[in-house]
Amino acid sequence: MSVDTSAPHTPLYDEATDGAPWTPSLDVALDQARRVLAEKATANIHDPDEMIRAAVGLEMRLRQLVAALDQEAGR
Repeated sequence: MSVDTSAPHTPLYDEATDGAPWTPSLDVALDQARRVLAEKATANIHDPDEMIRAAVGLEMRLRQLVAALDQEAGR
């Protein structure tokens, strides 16, 4: 499978439009991250759709977790 890197693309995440309207507490963010990790652990690596869903779900929870850590640290 080849990818045309000359074609315009839309990034997965744009902070200007995709920033979270609120940041959960660290406890909530950790619980949600653990839940998504457990859900996605059984994804079929040979199924592209499952891999995309896993990557997006994990990316969202990672951003949420980093935001919660930054909030707790006062950054």
